[in-house]
Amino acid sequence: MVNTLPAGLYADLIKSLGNFYGRGGLGRPWGERTYCNPPYGRDIGAWIKKGWEESQQGKLVVMLIPSRTDTRWWHGYIWDAQKHRPRAGVELWLLPGRLRFGDSKNAAPFPSAVVIFRRHNRRHNELGL
Repeated sequence: MVNTLPAGLYADLIKSLGNFYGRGGLGRPWGERTYCNPPYGRDIGAWIKKGWEESQQGKLVVMLIPSRTDTRWWHGYIWDAQKHRPRAGVELWLLPGRLRFGDSKNAAPFPSAVVIFRRHNRRHNELGL
């Protein structure tokens, strides 16, 4: 399912999660409920992979990422191109417009998305969800 995240809901979402990871988070286990705003450079694929791997251990992982639909990591962990929807266990929220942080006059130069990784439920797969 692809959704558009209403204004204000994002802030409430990250406040409800207990762990926040940035630099250095790749080398340690994440908590049961984790929010991650990964560095947006060339290593972002490793962060996406880590988020997915942590979710396969039954953890909830919420990530704020650039909406880079032309990348290997997007198609490897987020989007199922054959089924034309997010992969099993992935919830995708597209943010309208471009993000601005704080009082910044400039917006991000790319669209953003919130990706929620949950452990894939085999029963959901059987139901085609």
